[in-house]
Amino acid sequence: MIIAVDGPAASGKGTIARRLAAHFALPYLDTGLLYRGVAHAMLQHGHDAGDAAQAFALARGLDVEALDDEALRTAQVGAMASVVAAMPDVRAALLEVQKAFAAKPQGAVLDGRDIGTVICPHADVKLFVTASSEVRARRRFLELQKRGEAIEESQVLADIQLRDERDQSRAAAPLVQAPDAVLLDTSNLDIENAFRAALAEVERAVLARTPKSR
Repeated sequence: MIIAVDGPAASGKGTIARRLAAHFALPYLDTGLLYRGVAHAMLQHGHDAGDAAQAFALARGLDVEALDDEALRTAQVGAMASVVAAMPDVRAALLEVQKAFAAKPQGAVLDGRDIGTVICPHADVKLFVTASSEVRARRRFLELQKRGEAIEESQVLADIQLRDERDQSRAAAPLVQAPDAVLLDTSNLDIENAFRAALAEVERAVLARTPKSR
């Protein structure tokens, strides 16, 4: 079974996808970490955000197994990731990595922004997780505050809105809800209720695909 979970930043899609993977004992990939990995390398090497050639080179040489989740969660890396993710060559370089992960014999859970539309268009279950930009900014602000980053909530909101615009308007695999994806708005849901809602949708889809005995 392949479960595709898409949505904008701080919508809750990552936590939901991770919990779905644990519930169904499936491999999990946060595809956003791939772009954050490239972004982190760009920053480490002092490359300009618009240097598509360097970003492509770093994407081709990315060691997926060595990605440090903690180091990739800063606001600076997130902002750079949104830039490199809009580069067609970077997306192409990381495309096969994601497709290979999804092709695991037992299935997989992947979350990102183009899983249901580009990476796994034939996924068994597709979820599009979203929330208002204000709610998402508040969540991300609290997350960054807990990490000790000095940043204003207004700046986080501005960054979220900029990322939304960039993700939705980019030429390569823009953020859109797949026609057959289930919309899950988590604006008024805590993570437990959001997970339960997502789980119910997955179980409903699985049940609908189960052959009925005569």
